[in-house]
Amino acid sequence: MAEVYTTEETTSQKLYSHLFEACNILRGPINQDEYKSYVTPLLFFKRLSDVYDEETEVALEESDGDEEYASFPENHRFIIPEGCHWSDVREQSENVGMAIVNAMYGIERANPDTLNGVFSSFDDANWTDKSKLSDERLKDLIEHMSKIKVGNNNYSSDVMGDSYEFLIKKFADLSKKNAGEFYTPRAIVKLLVMLMAPKAGESVYDPAAGTGGMLIEAIRYMKNDKLTYGKIYGQEKNLATSAIARMNLFLHGAKDFKVTQGDTLRSPNFLDGGELQKFDCVIANPPFSLKNWGAEQFASDIYGRNMWGSPTDSNGDFAWLQHMVKSMNTSSGRCAVVLPQGVLFRSGKEGDIRRQLVESDKLECIITLVSGVFYSTGVSACILFLNNNKEHNHKGRICMIDASNIYTPQRAQNIMTEDNIREIYRLYTEYEDVVDTVKVVTLEDIREKDYTLAINNYIEKQGEETISPEEVRRQYFEALEEVVEAEEKMRKLLLEGGYFHE
Repeated sequence: MAEVYTTEETTSQKLYSHLFEACNILRGPINQDEYKSYVTPLLFFKRLSDVYDEETEVALEESDGDEEYASFPENHRFIIPEGCHWSDVREQSENVGMAIVNAMYGIERANPDTLNGVFSSFDDANWTDKSKLSDERLKDLIEHMSKIKVGNNNYSSDVMGDSYEFLIKKFADLSKKNAGEFYTPRAIVKLLVMLMAPKAGESVYDPAAGTGGMLIEAIRYMKNDKLTYGKIYGQEKNLATSAIARMNLFLHGAKDFKVTQGDTLRSPNFLDGGELQKFDCVIANPPFSLKNWGAEQFASDIYGRNMWGSPTDSNGDFAWLQHMVKSMNTSSGRCAVVLPQGVLFRSGKEGDIRRQLVESDKLECIITLVSGVFYSTGVSACILFLNNNKEHNHKGRICMIDASNIYTPQRAQNIMTEDNIREIYRLYTEYEDVVDTVKVVTLEDIREKDYTLAINNYIEKQGEETISPEEVRRQYFEALEEVVEAEEKMRKLLLEGGYFHE
């Protein structure tokens, strides 16, 4: 019997533990890489029901117990139709899976503008297959989730959202499939948002939204100001992941956001008069070195996103970058993106695109990170920060930061802590040379090095002590003498042992 938690002792870690315990109830008939398709929508269903009940309580108090008034749609953020509440499913003793499906789909249909597709996107969840999930097991699952209330009064949206992110990371751990696309380390996300510094009222867009972490961090940075409502945008290719992003934003307390499903490079969803919509802040951790991303179509892109060229179909990194640049507001736009370090030095078509990127003078900062800091990938990554409105003394210059030594080693992988990212951010804001770590280069410096942006070509290293040729020669002959002596000693030992005869 699981412990019932009171509001006072609530933490996101405790809530996460209770939620993960739901996975143990599914263990056996359900593969662990499928847990998220069951636990995620079920948690969301419970959250919706509990929030609806809280709103009903408030309306009853306002109306001296008028139940009809309390059920009016204007007293609720969303509609839960009759028979589709968590309590309706809990009362079901047989065909529990069908009751879950009917309730979830009923809620979707009743809220087409806000909740369309959030449940049905998990098309690999088979609630009604009794050979997989017996009524008994599903009742256990429902009872386990019924032990905690997950409304706003019980859990702040921050606690709720954080525990949900623990869960997302745990699912990534278990599945090991595309985990890097599924989850970006929180510290890296914070650093990107700090560089971009979104102001309340500005629009924020993530073209590779994943589970919504970047957008949530941007909202948090703006202290969830009401001016963020209607200004948050994201697109995500994977259907279930886009549903998770919408749930994640909702659970974090975000309001009036637009996260849509679709292939951003082939078919961007956010358009304005036939052109790409423009945003103040564009932020992403797109899939690294994406193959078969649609190069042929991009080569004659109707939105003009190939302004610097079309990369080959074997690597979409510069397609993502150009899409993001084209999505930046021409006067106020900033862009923070994580890409593999290969974009800094690869030649061929990419070299030509990089030359035009440099000459555009939008690039304000490059940060190289320690390898292994990204989830489930050993690829060395870098952050590019672009700005259409560079401050005067940054124009014609790029701040290069080698942050490969700024990290916290852990047993399983290198991580970035709050202190680590604050140190990197400080180096960016100071925008001046630091031996071994930072070099502020001019565009002329880059032209002279044939437009490579590999940071090691620019950073000044601590001067090493020089040794005279005479000393090198002396050390060489001393070492040679030691080798000759060691060989003679070995020869004698082999002779004495009878291993060979002269």
